[in-house]
Amino acid sequence: MGKRHDHTAMAVVEKVKDMLLVRHLERVPLGTPYTGVVARVVEIVQQVGSCAVVVDGTGVGEPVVDALRRSGLGCEITAVTITGGERQSRAGLRSSVPKQDLIAGVQMAMEKGHLRVARKLEDAGALVKELLNVRITAGLAAGKVRIGADGYGEHDDLVIALALACWRAQRRENGFGGGLLPVY
Repeated sequence: MGKRHDHTAMAVVEKVKDMLLVRHLERVPLGTPYTGVVARVVEIVQQVGSCAVVVDGTGVGEPVVDALRRSGLGCEITAVTITGGERQSRAGLRSSVPKQDLIAGVQMAMEKGHLRVARKLEDAGALVKELLNVRITAGLAAGKVRIGADGYGEHDDLVIALALACWRAQRRENGFGGGLLPVY
């Protein structure tokens, strides 16, 4: 979730067999109130139909998750807290996932040729730029690894939205195979 300095980003990904097809990318304009973000998610879900929504529940994301749950979307809403840890955990519809696992999911899908982004998408170029700007750096403190582009004057919001979608699609719980709408 972003508002003033970082964008809230959305990605709609459809899983078809072993392929992840990016159907929609969007950066919500800076300054958009979180109520506007919720309204936009509702609008997209109505267009997409059957889906699961994955929301970055880290920090300010938690009240947005609550608002989405109250909105009556009619689909599963999973809140993900992005951590710097090494293990994933889950409690109901809330999960904690290390950022390195999220990025690794995108990387593996790309390396296997299982991720397809339609070139005609308005933000496809921005996504490619963000993917190229993501860095993994080891800090001076033992075991500290920094992943992202934000420390380098660039954004990685679309990458994280895509990573959340890939993470959820690869879980395949409850036989779900429809569209995904991650909100980051």
